[in-house]
Amino acid sequence: MARVAGALLVVALALVPAAAQPPASRTVILSTTTSTQDSGLLDVLVPMFEQQTGFTLKTVPVGTGQALALAARGEADVVLVHAPSLEKKYVEEGTLSNRRLVMVNDFVMVGPTRDPGGVRGETRAVAALAKIAASGSRFVSRGDRSGTHVLEQSLWKQAGVTPAAPWYIESGQGMGATLALADDRQAYTLSDRGTYLAFGRRVALAILVEGDRALLNVYAVLEVNPANGPRVNTAGGRAFADFMLAPGTQAVIKTFGVERLGQPLFVPIAGKTDSDL
Repeated sequence: MARVAGALLVVALALVPAAAQPPASRTVILSTTTSTQDSGLLDVLVPMFEQQTGFTLKTVPVGTGQALALAARGEADVVLVHAPSLEKKYVEEGTLSNRRLVMVNDFVMVGPTRDPGGVRGETRAVAALAKIAASGSRFVSRGDRSGTHVLEQSLWKQAGVTPAAPWYIESGQGMGATLALADDRQAYTLSDRGTYLAFGRRVALAILVEGDRALLNVYAVLEVNPANGPRVNTAGGRAFADFMLAPGTQAVIKTFGVERLGQPLFVPIAGKTDSDL
């Protein structure tokens, strides 16, 4: 009898750890750049992901720098951003991994149609910025360590210019809000093409500089190291990353914007590497 009781106790104790384990989280936190939100792309892709996988996706649209920092602190499960140099630093540090290219579009320099800085037709963004600075024309920067801001700062450096008030204005906000501020102040700004097209009817800003290879805008998805925090949903993060690279998702990205704006906002590039671009 004692042996039977002892055996039952052992079985019961063995079952306790399994029963005490919390169920795997079905919520996935995506930290991403504001352009994926402002362009409307996530409005299409989020329901697709949730229907296909059974996960619930919570998006946190912020500047790329902040999106990467959130993931490094274990406060996000997956990242979709567009600042290659920053992304690679986090991968080298080991806080993020498996960086894969998803899609590409480009940045454009937009401004008032009267073009006070005389930049229309410039083929190089650096030359256009030098003209803006020399003329003292207003320029609105995101000023938020986003992928757009990182590129802008790099271009100012190449132009040999340290931008400053009163003509240089920092919005500290996302791309949509920055476009609205530039429109209000009759100023220039740098925008990803997708967000500009999505906001085109709300602002009276024209594309003045485009086509420079330096304005290429590459988006990548990165997974989060589970060692970053106890609540990192590794399986959910990987599921979203794989979803972004799936043929069906890439097909949706390829045509996104055509029906509403007459042209695609992004070009899918799953399977490509930086050297292919």
